Amino acid sequence: MDVELRHLRAFAAVARQRSFTRAAEQLLITQPALTRTVQQLEAALQVRLLDRTSRRFELTEAGQEFLIRAERVLAEMDEALAAVRGQVTVRLGFSWLLPDPWAQHAVSMFEQATGNTVSLVRCDDPLSCLRQHTIDVALVRGDIAPSPIRVVHLFDEKRVAVCSEHSELADREQLAWSDVPKWPLVVNTLSGTTGPWTWAPGEGPARIIETANFDEWLESVAADRGIGVVPDVARRRHIHSAVRFVPLVGAPPVPVSLVFVPHVQEALMRKFVEAAVAAISA
Repeated sequence: MDVELRHLRAFAAVARQRSFTRAAEQLLITQPALTRTVQQLEAALQVRLLDRTSRRFELTEAGQEFLIRAERVLAEMDEALAAVRGQVTVRLGFSWLLPDPWAQHAVSMFEQATGNTVSLVRCDDPLSCLRQHTIDVALVRGDIAPSPIRVVHLFDEKRVAVCSEHSELADREQLAWSDVPKWPLVVNTLSGTTGPWTWAPGEGPARIIETANFDEWLESVAADRGIGVVPDVARRRHIHSAVRFVPLVGAPPVPVSLVFVPHVQEALMRKFVEAAVAAISA
């Protein structure tokens, strides 16, 4: 078996972190996968790099020497990549309003740290675009069904009710989550975060008005065909002059995640995820 850069990066991460668990988190892979990669490296070199016990490990003498050389190779490779980073663009797909100010911080931090650029791509179905490779990473709201794609949860957003300015709800100071099913619900079936699936069977709204994208959803709510429920970012962005926002009490939050295809542009995705996570506290 040939020694690959992934073997060197795995070994160097474990050696630096002195922990398989922390190294796996840094590399965005599972701990068993990381263990296998280091074992593959040892098998290829036919030398033991780590002395393991049930609680800890130490670098062997060969491991200490190999770490110095491996880090030198990785540093040279990073320098070579840095020379062409300005030519690389990461395509971030999203279906509607990006969270603020997180998005601005994440893009700025990534571009400053890497020299790469970020292209913002609006698409009705980011997951589909990701599978078709028309984007590199997707910002997705809501629960995501298990699949081979990698999902990194970032944070949660509050939900808010949306109604027409002509609705009797427009002057309400708040609305209980338990009362939402009493109203016709306008649902974005493609990328919406609230729909019949949000409730247990038989507990959701009796009447559903389906729309195919965010614009149709918004205009249907404005036309007073029903109410909608969206993340609170919509309230801050003044999305339509004919709608009103009503705070929800007791509503479950909306998870916000980054989604990407594993083993595709791994180093670049790792840097983007690092910037995205750092931007949360920023």
